[in-house]
Amino acid sequence: MTQTTNPVPERMRTVVLDGFGGPDLLRLVGRPVPAPGAGEVLVEVWAGGVNAIDLATRAGRGVPVPRFPAVLGWDVSGVVVGLGAGVTGLAAGDEVFGLLRFPDLAGGYAQYVVAPAAQLARKPAGVSHRAAAGAPMPALTAWQSLVTHAKVARGQRVLISGAAGGVGHIAVQLAHAAGAEVIGTATGVNHEFVSSLGADQMIDYTRQRITQVAKDVDVVLDPRGGMDFVQLLDVIKPGGIIVTLKDKEPGQEDLARSRGLRVAYTRVAPDGAVLGEFAKLLADGQVRVAVEQAFLLEEAGAAHLAGERGHVQGRIVLEMR
Repeated sequence: MTQTTNPVPERMRTVVLDGFGGPDLLRLVGRPVPAPGAGEVLVEVWAGGVNAIDLATRAGRGVPVPRFPAVLGWDVSGVVVGLGAGVTGLAAGDEVFGLLRFPDLAGGYAQYVVAPAAQLARKPAGVSHRAAAGAPMPALTAWQSLVTHAKVARGQRVLISGAAGGVGHIAVQLAHAAGAEVIGTATGVNHEFVSSLGADQMIDYTRQRITQVAKDVDVVLDPRGGMDFVQLLDVIKPGGIIVTLKDKEPGQEDLARSRGLRVAYTRVAPDGAVLGEFAKLLADGQVRVAVEQAFLLEEAGAAHLAGERGHVQGRIVLEMR
């Protein structure tokens, strides 16, 4: 039996993808509001994050899409308006945020979404839905990379490649909060922004060779893999670790081990408990989520175009209300 609050409409606005291709294939339609099943809640979505995987999936280079039309979107922030059977710990009216069902499709580009209760965390009262929607996937990626894999600690030197981006700008703050010395790489125009987040040293990778500036680093976060991975090994001291966000490539681990280094690979997954820990850092101001641009739901195509232009400071989000 499903418990819901009133009023919940019968239909909602949703952005669907009709096939692989450009942002023009994203269109606004009306669809029935779904009902939560056992262990699930119905969330009225106030805002949703636009991630790089959203863009890649739309273009046919991301996660599998079993059928069209499909609904993209994994990061959401909103209000619980319905409870499925067996849900405990959440109630109608709770403000929540989460990364849903990834890598399966979750349907976040919509006014309402059904979410597994275990994949949600309570949104701090002082944090906007816009900021919370920008958090889940990059926050979990940064946490799983730096806290789970690297176990970043006070006194270490940490290099964050792509420090102004979605994952990067949160990773800088997590490393800073842990007491590490933080080195960030970004274009010159983003140096002031990244420094404001806690970076102790900035490297403009368009003007400087990272390997000539950074030395004796304990932890490197590598978002790109490939030759970047190989070159970044040169800045790590023996016993250090490189955590990469890309798929494992032949020879990577052997090369790292030959230099006395460790390698870890982050495959982000939903985790409401970890998001709950991250929410504490948001609540006390140790971490903030920067949102550079917000678009209306019907402007999802424009949001994808903005993401493809790159060099975003922080996050791009969709607002459903």
